[in-house]
Amino acid sequence: MENHIEKILFTEKQISQRVSELASQITLNFSPSTNNGGGPLLSSSSSAPVVVGVATGAFLFLADLVRKINLPISVDFVRVESYGSGTVSSGKPKISCDLKIDVTGKHVILVEDVVDTGNTLACLFEHLKSKGASSISVCTLLDKPSRRKVNVEPVGEGKFYCGFECPDYFVVGYGLDFSEVYRNLPYVGILKPEMYS
Repeated sequence: MENHIEKILFTEKQISQRVSELASQITLNFSPSTNNGGGPLLSSSSSAPVVVGVATGAFLFLADLVRKINLPISVDFVRVESYGSGTVSSGKPKISCDLKIDVTGKHVILVEDVVDTGNTLACLFEHLKSKGASSISVCTLLDKPSRRKVNVEPVGEGKFYCGFECPDYFVVGYGLDFSEVYRNLPYVGILKPEMYS
């Protein structure tokens, strides 16, 4: 599989370090006793956030992230399909597996592998608002702002947490796939075009 990768963009060590930083920021923002410049998102009477992984791409990122968040969080998954077996989003995401946890009145942190067009986030934000989430944050491993078609702002007191800004290449590894392969690579790399052309 290594010879299918054109270039490693983010190493295992870089990812681990950035995940720790994101988890620390989330812990700080959601700790009821925090009185920092950014201010806590939760009052002492509020419950801890529900962390929702967008399956399947975010599963490794979610697992590493939640183990480093020092809060009594709940974890759930939602599955949204928009790629199929291709390399470009269809632009019409659909929820194929819904949450089990009731998010009414709760703060939700959506954990994504990559935010590119914004279509999936827009779909999920509408869905979570309809379920009564009080605020929605996003924590994405990769952000591809150059591909954005829909700008989605966090809901309520939500925030946008980003691991890395990613150039517009088709990337795999650390949960990201092409046709369900390459998710187990410990880094994020550019897939050679001949592997999907």
